[in-house]
Formats: sequence, structure tokens, C-alpha cells
Amino acid sequence: MPVLPGAEPYRHEGGEVGVLLCHGFTGSPQSLRPWAEYLAERGLTVSLPLLPGHGTRWQDMQLTGWQDWYAEVDRALRELMERCSQVFVLGLSMGGALALRLAAKHGPAISGVVVVNPGVKVHGLAAYALPVVRHLVPTTKGLTSDIAKEGSAEIGYDRVPLHAAYSLRKFFQLVDGALPQVTQPLLLLHSPQDHVVPPADSARVLARVSSTDVREVLLEQSYHVATLDHDAERIFQESHAFIGRLAPSAGKKGSTTGG
Repeated sequence: MPVLPGAEPYRHEGGEVGVLLCHGFTGSPQSLRPWAEYLAERGLTVSLPLLPGHGTRWQDMQLTGWQDWYAEVDRALRELMERCSQVFVLGLSMGGALALRLAAKHGPAISGVVVVNPGVKVHGLAAYALPVVRHLVPTTKGLTSDIAKEGSAEIGYDRVPLHAAYSLRKFFQLVDGALPQVTQPLLLLHSPQDHVVPPADSARVLARVSSTDVREVLLEQSYHVATLDHDAERIFQESHAFIGRLAPSAGKKGSTTGG
């Protein structure tokens, strides 16, 4: 299936510090593209993969599960590790959960973690109904484009495939259980007004990780897809400053832009 225009993966060869960006459930790289380009312009090596089953049509996603999504970001991370002296993992929503699992699994090989409105739990009755309902109904209404900013839209599916949602629920349980294994410096940015992932998920991440270097930033002007919303520039600047503090060589080698 052809990839939706704008949903393509993104890659930029920069300096010796690399960043991996992980997009969200039913979304695409488009939601993180401005963030990726901001970091690339500042001399970083950037990888923003398209998760399997995403960026085409929801029927393709119905055939995938968390193992496929995680395998793709793990592969992209290993590529960056071969090429860069330091790597950081960044993610939005489910992408935040992917980043946190990478951090728990790879330990000190990852220098820091940045998550925006990370999800670690499927809430409400839906979570309990999923095991059965997914065999009866293929989809439910979509989650994309929860954005406060007028005229800003997210490229993603207008339906949620329920087999994939069930897999997401299992993945969240796995990530939640591994949060104490996350020890890296953590920058967590979240929107008090989020209609997809409640603030309780961010609070849970902050309470359960073992990281001692932790910074929390509230995105007061944005909804769930904050990377395309009013606080986007704040996210870009905060994450770049966070990376620069932990990797002083960020953007300096092999780059004319400077850090």
C-alpha cells in the first residue's frame, strides 16, 4: 500500500549525537516531523521511522501488534548506535511508551529520554471489553488530531483497529511493569487538557521510573498532539536544551549549524 502523503519516515545525517523519534498509535511520522527537522537543523543525526501498519490504511494496522512496532524502533535505535557516540529516545503518546521500553531495555546505551503525553494504560470499560469486542467489531472511532491550534491537523487513521488496540493494551502493561528499570535522565512534557491520554499516565511515569534527573513541563496551551499544537516550539526548545546539557558535543561535529 502507498504511504499517505506526508506520513513518510524521515532521516537526517548530522553529527555524532543521534535522536530517535517514535510516533503514536494510529498516527504517523508527520506528527513529529517539525520536531525532527528542528533537531536536524541544529546538527543532530535524526531517525523518525514509520511504524508497521501505520501511514497507509487502518486495515494494514489490523494485522500488526506491539512486537512489530517495537521491533521497528529497536532496529532504528541500533542503527543510530552504530553511527553515533550518544543517542536519545523521544516519543509522543504510544511513542513515549516505546521510548520508555527502549530505555528500560538498553540501559546506559541511551543517554536520555524525552516523552510528550506518554500513554501507559488503556483506561475505562474499553480496556476490559477489548479481548471480546475485537472479535465482533473491527474498529472504533479514531483518536487523531486532538489539537487546540486552529488549522493544524494530524495525518493518521480515522478508525482504531481493535485487534491492534488489544495489542496496545498488552504493550502498555509491559511498559508499566518495566518503568522502574528506566534510569536515564528524563524530560516529560504533558498537556493538562488531553482528550486521548489522561494526565494520570504522566503522573504514573514520573512516580515509577528510577531516574533521578527528571524534569516535568506542563503544556498549558495544547491538547494531545502537542508537537503540532501551540506549545510545539516549547517542546522543541526544551528537548534541544536537554540533549545539549547531557551531550555537550550535540550538533558540533560534522555540522556547520553549531549546537
